[in-house]
Amino acid sequence: MLSPSQVIVLATPVFLLLIAIEWLVSMRRRKHPYRLADAFSSMNLGLLSQTSAVFTKLLAVGIYVAVFEHFALWRNDAFWTSVGGWMLALLLYDFLYYWNHRLGHEVGVLWAAHVVHHQSQHYNLSTALRQPGSYALLSWTFYLPMALIGVPPLVFVVVGLIDLLYQFWVHTEQIRRLGWFDRWFCAPSNHRVHHAVNDVYLDRNYGGILLVWDRLFGTYQAEDDREPCVYGTRGLLRSWDPLWANVSIYSQLAHDSWHARRFSDKLRVWIKPPGWRPADVAERFPKPAFELEAHRALFNPPLTPGMAVFAWLQFGALIAGAALFLWNADTAPLAHNLIWFAAMTVGQWTLGAALQGRIGVWFALMLDCGAMAAATGALGFQELHMVFKPVAMVFAIVHVLSLGQAQQAGNRWLLAALAASLAGDIFLMMPNPNLFLPGLVSFLVAHVAYIAAFKQRAIPWFEHRTALVVILAVGAAMYAFLFTQGLPADMRIPVAVYVTVIALMAAQAWGRARTLGRGNGNAVQVAIGASVFMLSDSIIAVDRFVAPLPHALFWVLLTYYAAQALIVHGLVNGACTQKSSEKTPKT
Repeated sequence: MLSPSQVIVLATPVFLLLIAIEWLVSMRRRKHPYRLADAFSSMNLGLLSQTSAVFTKLLAVGIYVAVFEHFALWRNDAFWTSVGGWMLALLLYDFLYYWNHRLGHEVGVLWAAHVVHHQSQHYNLSTALRQPGSYALLSWTFYLPMALIGVPPLVFVVVGLIDLLYQFWVHTEQIRRLGWFDRWFCAPSNHRVHHAVNDVYLDRNYGGILLVWDRLFGTYQAEDDREPCVYGTRGLLRSWDPLWANVSIYSQLAHDSWHARRFSDKLRVWIKPPGWRPADVAERFPKPAFELEAHRALFNPPLTPGMAVFAWLQFGALIAGAALFLWNADTAPLAHNLIWFAAMTVGQWTLGAALQGRIGVWFALMLDCGAMAAATGALGFQELHMVFKPVAMVFAIVHVLSLGQAQQAGNRWLLAALAASLAGDIFLMMPNPNLFLPGLVSFLVAHVAYIAAFKQRAIPWFEHRTALVVILAVGAAMYAFLFTQGLPADMRIPVAVYVTVIALMAAQAWGRARTLGRGNGNAVQVAIGASVFMLSDSIIAVDRFVAPLPHALFWVLLTYYAAQALIVHGLVNGACTQKSSEKTPKT
């Protein structure tokens, strides 16, 4: 029998086909409900929701099964698998979904999860796929009555999937009113109302399949042509970042809870309706009042043709990767699922960041390939690993060259460091153990080049003396640990030299950050990257010279590419910022 994840995989081509049809219809009618970045953002969040559900459903379904097995009041599988039983189970699920959905709009912490679905300022079929990644962590509580009644877990999962899939088609502006159907069932017209932020429409029409619940409990509102729907949330996200979309409201709640003076307010922030804030917090951290007209302005960062091509290719790769992941997730080991999930999450983040203009295409490709190098290496896909690992650094080099800054002294040293790192990557990924020392030497050269890059712009040598002492002490402690654990005699001097140089590299990075000032985020980013580089090499050393570590290659490459990305991004952005400020005329 197909798992829910596999059903979603099979349904995905249908979703995409219907989205394409809706787009064609809207173009024919000269309506434009789609923007490329918004649609990709919504579908990207849908992918993240489904891939994260591989793990969150273990909690939700696991608890349901436990309650069913130990506390069910009436066990009668024959009834629940009859036509009448299925219909009753679907009715029960839809009733509980109504309250789950309603409280998701009325309780702060539940809204923090559900808000993802409402963040788009457009209303189309791609919006239907815009789902939260954390909702299952709390929403499972609403469905426990079904377990207590005795609804079998399989029936519960299937009717939940039916309720979810039904709601896809209602997310469109291309279908207008449907007469009597609108009054009793969730349909495009009444669900448009649900997604609107107009005063008259706010927090209405929660039903998943039936609107009977809204009529019974006073939350029904018909669509009014005199009041066109304005979509989104009253606090606009203004970002294509899928991770920030999922945590933004949690962050706001945590901020208000932390700053509230009264302990009771620290707790009430999480359970009061969205928008509620303690008076003292609202006074110290005021927010502008909601204005519907201002809300109509769309978040619309410029999108170049090249970036659009990248977005299409990246999203296609993510769709394929997610399909493979979801199809095999139920039978794959948990560790393998976590590794693939991490790699795909990097790709999803880079898509959002690139669409927003926060990173360029080449840097995004560096991150993508780095994530894939880590995943394929850890899981034994050696042929793919030997492609992704060097290509990641090639993209890093192309990224620096593409910005036209190669002639700057600091970036010449940066390019030298990246080239040496590329050589080291190639040496170290080869199975020949005799190539370890050439790899070590290559990275030694890379760190020397990084030290030179960090010395540019009249930066003093090792300005942060405390950092110098602490980092050298950490390096010495690591070397002493390796020495006492049996570091081979022929490697003692090379490793000692390497540890000293990488420690000096990190110390120079922190000294640079101190010289440029604490407010210089790019310099701090470089310093953190240098420190993470030390961590990465420490993992290599322990795994090679002390004892094998579980999934060591994954952790090594994860930290390695994180370090390289932080250094490259910080140095290049810092150079761009300096160049921009030098061109700005003084007044």
